[in-house]
Formats: sequence, C-alpha cells, structure tokens
Amino acid sequence: MFSADLISILQWWLTIFLIGIIFIPVTNLIFPTFFDKGYVFAKIIGIALISYCVFILGFLKILPFGIQSISLVAAIFLVVNLFIKKRIILSKTNNEPSFFIFIFEEVIFLGILIFWSFIHAHQPDIHGLEKYMDFGFINSILRTKYFPPLDMWFTPYSINYYYFGHLTTAVLTRLSFLPSEITFDLMLSIVAAISFTAAFSIVANLLNSLYKNIGSKIPIIGGLLAAFLLNFAGNLQVIYLFFSPYINGVKISNESPVPFWKLSFSFPTIANNFNEYWYPNATRFIYHTIHEFPIYSYVVSDLHGHFLDIPFVLLTIAVLLSLFLKSKLEIGNWKLEILLISFLLAVMYMTNAWDGIIYLLLTILALFALTIKDIFTQNLNKNIKQKILSIRLNNPHILHTLYLILGLGIGFFIFSLPFNLNFKPFTSGIGILCRPKFLTDIGRIGPFLFEADHCQRSPLWQLGILYGFFYFWAISFGIFLFSKIKSKHFSITNSDIFVTILIILSTILIIIPEFIYVKDIYPTYYRANTMFKLVYQSFIMLSLSSGYIIVRIFLDHKSEIPDYPYRKLAYWIIGSLLLILVFLYPYFAIKDYFGDLKTYYGLNGTNYLKLLYPNDYKAIQWINKNIQGQPVILEAQGDSYTDYARISANTGLPTVLGWTVHEWLWRGTYDIPAPRIPEIQKLYESKDIKETKALLSKYKVFLVFIGDLERQKYLNLNEKKFKLLGEIIFKKGNTEIYKINK
Repeated sequence: MFSADLISILQWWLTIFLIGIIFIPVTNLIFPTFFDKGYVFAKIIGIALISYCVFILGFLKILPFGIQSISLVAAIFLVVNLFIKKRIILSKTNNEPSFFIFIFEEVIFLGILIFWSFIHAHQPDIHGLEKYMDFGFINSILRTKYFPPLDMWFTPYSINYYYFGHLTTAVLTRLSFLPSEITFDLMLSIVAAISFTAAFSIVANLLNSLYKNIGSKIPIIGGLLAAFLLNFAGNLQVIYLFFSPYINGVKISNESPVPFWKLSFSFPTIANNFNEYWYPNATRFIYHTIHEFPIYSYVVSDLHGHFLDIPFVLLTIAVLLSLFLKSKLEIGNWKLEILLISFLLAVMYMTNAWDGIIYLLLTILALFALTIKDIFTQNLNKNIKQKILSIRLNNPHILHTLYLILGLGIGFFIFSLPFNLNFKPFTSGIGILCRPKFLTDIGRIGPFLFEADHCQRSPLWQLGILYGFFYFWAISFGIFLFSKIKSKHFSITNSDIFVTILIILSTILIIIPEFIYVKDIYPTYYRANTMFKLVYQSFIMLSLSSGYIIVRIFLDHKSEIPDYPYRKLAYWIIGSLLLILVFLYPYFAIKDYFGDLKTYYGLNGTNYLKLLYPNDYKAIQWINKNIQGQPVILEAQGDSYTDYARISANTGLPTVLGWTVHEWLWRGTYDIPAPRIPEIQKLYESKDIKETKALLSKYKVFLVFIGDLERQKYLNLNEKKFKLLGEIIFKKGNTEIYKINK
C-alpha cells in the first residue's frame, strides 16, 4: 500500500517542484540578498499567482475552471519568467548561490512531505471536526465552472467564507491529476513541507547577513532550529505531563486548570498513562478560548484557512526581510515588492481574513522602521534629540513611506475586490471587555459593543505557561541588545531590528484579546476566535524570532548575559530545558491522534465510509463518476460536526441545507437557514404531491438522496412519491438516488 501512496506523493511533489522551477526567475528579482535566492518561495509565489489568475479568469467568465485553463496560465507564466531570466543582470556584489543549498532545501522539502504523508496515512479519514466543511469547499470548487463557487450546503448561494486556500488545493489537485480524496491529506503534508523550508530560509538568511564570514554552518543550524520550533514545537503547557491530573483524577477535563506547582510531581510512565496528558489542552488552556499553533493543526488535520495561509504568511515575512537586508532604503526601487506585498495581503485576506490585517500592520511597522533608520543614518553628525526632531510628517522619507502605504492599500483593494463583490462579512461589531457600567447601559457606539457579563481576562500565570518559552528568549534578546548598545562597540543590525519588530507585533497580538473581541455568533466563547486568529500568528513570528535569538546570543562569546560563568551555565541549562519541554509536545500529539502509528490505512481519506456507510460510499463514487456540473441534491439536514451533509461534502453537489450552525455563522443570522429545516422534512415526509413539487421547484432539486441517515431522521419518510416524481438512477441496499423529472 505504501508503494502506491509513494507514487502519489512523488506525483504531488513533482507538481509543486515544477511550479517552483517556473517561478525561479521572478523569485531571484525579489530576493537578491538571500543566499539561496528565495528558492523555496518560488513554490509559494507560483501557487498563489496561478491560483489567483485562474480565479480572475473564472470570475470574469473568460475561461472556465479546469485543467486546460490552469495549464494555459502556467504556460503563460513560464514564458514571462523566461523573458525575465534573460534580462536578469547580477551585480558584482551578488554572487551566484551554491547549488548545494538548492539540493539541501529540496531534500528537506521532500523529506518533510514524505514524513507527514506517512503520518497522515495512519489516520487519513476526512471525517470529524470540520473536515466535511473543508472537503466540501474543495469539491465544490473542483466542480465549479465560474467563480464564486457554490456553497455546497446552501443552494443556490455562493460560499460566504474565506476559500482561497481551498482554491489553491483544487488547482494543485487538477494539475497533479490526483483525486481530491488523496490530495486532501497530501495538501496537509505539502503545507508542512513548505512551512518548514520557508522558516528555514527566513532565519538562515537573517543569520547569514551577520555570520556569513564565520561559515555556512551557522545559518543552516539556526534556520533548522527555527524551522523545528515553528513546525514541531508546542508550548510549556506540556509541563503538566510531569504532574498528577488536576480534576477528579482526569486531566482531559480542561475547564479549571490549576497551577502546576500546586500539584504533586509524578514522573510520566506508560503504567500511569503519562499522567493522563491530553495534547488538545495546550490549545484550550485559558478558559473559553482557543490558542492553537502549527503542530496542532498538522495533527488534527483540518484544512482550515489559518493553516492553508501559513505559506503565504511566511512568504510575506520573507519579502519584508529581503527589503530589510538591502544596503539602504531605496524607496523608489520598491515597486515590485510593494506590488507583491499588496497582492499577498489580499491573498491572505481571502484565505484567512485576520492575516491580511495582521501583516498589513507588520508591513507598516517595517516600512517606518526602515524609514527612521535611514533618517538617522543621514543625520549621523546630529545628536539623538536632533535626529528625533528630524522625524516629522513633511520629511521626504516619511512622505515616501506614506505613499507606499497608500499604494499598499490601493493594491490590496484592487486585488481583493473580485472576492469582496460576492462576500458579506459575518461579524457584527467590536466588543470591549470589562467596560464600565455606564457603557453597558449605552450598549453600542458605532461598531463598538458594550455587552453585559463580558469580562474575561487571562491569568498571567497561564499566559506565562503558553508563551513563557518565547519570552525567555525575547527578554534575553532585549538585555543582549541593551548591553551591547551600552558598550558603544555595537550597532543594531537590520536583522536585529526586523526580529524586534516581529516580537513587538507578536506581543501586541497577544495583548489585544485581553481588551477587545470581534463579535460572532458564539455567546460563551465570545473572545475565542479573536484570540485564536491573533496568537496563531504570534506563535509563528515568535518561533522565527527565537530561532534567530538563540543562535545570536550563543555565538556572541563576549555576551554579558549573564556576566558570570555560573550564571551563564544556569542560563543555558534553563534555556535547554525549556527547549526540550516544547519539543515533547509532538510526540504525544502524534501518538494520540494517529493511534501510536500502529495501522497504516493509506492516503485515501474516504475509505472510512466503506465501514460506516458502505452503500453511501458506493453512491458517492457513482455520483462523482456519472454526475457532471453541480445539480442540486436533496439530503438530510443535520447539526454541525455530525455525519449529516456527507453527500454534498464528498461530491461538491449543493444541497438545500447542510450543517445549520455553520450556515448560521456564514449568513450572519439563524433566521436565514432556519426556515429550510422544516421544508426539508416536508420534502421527505409530506404526502402532499403538490407541496413536494413546489418545494422541489423552489430549490431546483435534481437529485434526491435516501440513505441510512435519511431513514433514521425522517421516520415518516414517504418514498413512494419520488417514484411518481422521478426515477431511481442508483440503488445499493437501502441507499437510493432519485432523478426528479423536469
């Protein structure tokens, strides 16, 4: 079985590899200061540009979505890149990169891809959590002709969610000639592979700008450390592994965690089931919140927007870093980078909206940091007070920066406009936590909400456990820089400034959910999504920063942190223990979710249906083989996170109503999907032929699905009327599909 999967893995890898090869010339233009010329980022740029162009062509109804259109777009980009390649002139200061680094990064990339594909093959099921939602989006896009794609759970409307990441999955699925039930798990693995190599490249280039004279090993070691931190590290909540369970002898109940120092020490063993340690607790540690990180996403295997956006996030950080590593500001030469960043901000917004806002803020901070540094550099003979006074609004450098930010905003608006024309935001305001009573009495001022009984704050000790590892290094870095500045034999480098900006923004993102939240439909977990989307990015930026900081401080032999040998030894012992702790997490997470890796099932994510719903599995296969386009199929409506809506999710055919709570979230109010619930019941149970025909006509139902779940839910199911209104086109056991006559 693994040999067959290996062929699929290599076929998937080859698809991404060829995309990367096509876009190497434009990548060389964007990353001239990178010692690897941004090799790995060619893959991300290629995936983003091809997918977006296909999206625009489909949106404008110029070309239908399909392999022909995708291949044509890829061929055009090949010609463009060949044209660019002929005109690339490397300056004398830009040496050709060593071929070794390309081989090294590609081997790592393929190794991570195979590693995670092997892991996922031990639990490949596209089943549970929100996998039906993600799979349904992908399958709907694969069936679509023009954009926006249809919502498979709410005919005849389009998807009102951030689906660009799912679009990239569909594009790669078409290009690889693999079925979506295989590429779902392969996409999980490719995101991990891209994220690992991209993190490596970012930090390796940060360090190479400082230590390239020491030897090539230093950047590579630092890059690998950062890549492992971002992709395999958890947080310090794993320390509970070494203590007795904290609630009624069962630690998996996470409603009331207590400080670990109040628990009795208990060494984890197989006999005590590792003290009942349960890996999801690290992402639900603070009451009624969510604070996930990449390795958790890799394990639970949902193809959500925040996960699919990681490569685009890292590409944006890399582009900003490339600007930082240039010898001087050169604002006038930033046209290509500003265009690319505005495009990436739109891509991130269409994939996971929060990220577009977060990295717009990072871009603004980076631009102003470079501007101020350039102003200071041009005023070397002035004292610090005079330098600060020179930073004023009418300063040409400040004006140029403001123009760049305006250009970013315009570019973002234009690139995201086709998506926004068919998207309606489903948030309803910005809530203020722990507001005074007089504001609660007012209730609302503009977008700001003052809701009663909304006063959740995170205990400092819990924040310390979640982020203590990162801030051990961040604080060390601050002391390190301060001590060096005091010595007057040290100037802060662009790499140091860049990492400092990452730390500052990450800290702001962690603090924001303690004061505000974006209102959604969840009354109890009202700040959960806000915290989740913000701190996920904090984890990414702090992981990159920590990899850089560890190597930076360790290599500075004259460091005054700490300034006594025993303290220095204690410092590195503590740092090493913290490093070991966060790297314990993947062992338990992978072990628990993938069943100790005992049974290899393969990469087909729909095989579980053979056991749970064997007749439905045959019906889904038949639909995917014989039904073209996206005719409406009637199936049982059900609650979110259940097995209902399985047919629409696995085929991409739209149904009348799928997961109700999800549609409630996407449509902004329960009143929109709610009326369809009794109508679907009438469609299955009503004995009134006229009423049934009217409802079938209202929703343009072409197919009626009757399987085990429909028979279980609709006890008065009236199947005879469908024989009058149509004909059976599929039958296997108790599972039937009726085609409704026009």
